[in-house]
Amino acid sequence: MKILIIGPSWVGDMVMSQSLYITLTNLHPGAIIDVMAPAWCKPILERMPEVNKAIEMPLTHGQFSFFERRKLGIALQKEQYNQAYILPNSAKSALIPFFAKVPTRTGWKGEMRYGLLNDLRPNKKSFQYMVERYVALAYPKQEMQDSSSLGGLNKIAKPALFIDKNLQQQAINKFNISLDSPVVGLCPGAEFGPSKRWPEQHYAKVANEMIKQGFQVCLFGSAKDRDVTEQIKNQVDSAQQDKVHNLAGSTNLIEAVDLLANCEIVVSNDSGLMHVAAAVGCKVVAVYGSTSPKYTPPLAGSVEIVSTDIECRPCFERECEFSHMKCLTELTPESVLLSIKKLRAIKVASC
Repeated sequence: MKILIIGPSWVGDMVMSQSLYITLTNLHPGAIIDVMAPAWCKPILERMPEVNKAIEMPLTHGQFSFFERRKLGIALQKEQYNQAYILPNSAKSALIPFFAKVPTRTGWKGEMRYGLLNDLRPNKKSFQYMVERYVALAYPKQEMQDSSSLGGLNKIAKPALFIDKNLQQQAINKFNISLDSPVVGLCPGAEFGPSKRWPEQHYAKVANEMIKQGFQVCLFGSAKDRDVTEQIKNQVDSAQQDKVHNLAGSTNLIEAVDLLANCEIVVSNDSGLMHVAAAVGCKVVAVYGSTSPKYTPPLAGSVEIVSTDIECRPCFERECEFSHMKCLTELTPESVLLSIKKLRAIKVASC
């Protein structure tokens, strides 16, 4: 069986989609799975043993380009795929498998996809979690009525990115990270918007306390997050700043994956890096502001979710409608440090 996946465009969604690939491999041993996705996804897909190859999507997110999509589909006809799964909800995302003449094209009901998909699933909202919506596509429509059909979130195969120990060691050496003390990773960015970003002064308090407890601190993020991570580092006690590695904008994506896997614990906003940390086996403290873990929780074995219970959350807005950001500002560093303590106790209890 040869399968084409039209993958998502966001880091977190791409990581979560691995649960579908694992499920397909279990259901169809020997299946060949190719994933079409943006170029930046390739390093992530290369760490998924279930994926045969990543096919670069040359079009940007939101770019329609009907004739280019038609051309891409026609070029893929020679691959003779038996099955396609279209993970985005847009009509344009379904064009390439249609023009590739893939016999069975599966996806959720989205924007005007009748005809483009011939295995259309109408009941997406019957599945609470994003990862459930991905995995449900692997099974026949009649078997997938709601979340209970999958047996619950704990029954779903969790994403598990492969870590290349040699490349990991190269990254550790490149960024001068000591192997003599444990590492806590902090991920203070969020591409979605400020309503997901826990304040930098709160992250700094966590960093200071963890350094006192003998940890190094690695700050992760993109170049856009560099100012925030620098502010966090500057709020660390001056005598301890050599214990802080500001990696935001300095690593490529695969280095970030390998360095996150080197962390004992990761504290992260609801972001793509949160899902990466979960998929490489970290203990994760997930900080939720405007969003909710009832849709895209970190799929790690050891997780602590921290959030406030104020009336206006979750609002799922990019910016705070009331300009007070209380869902984040009133979420104290002490609550995160308590969650870290709980996760560290799990290790002690298992020894």
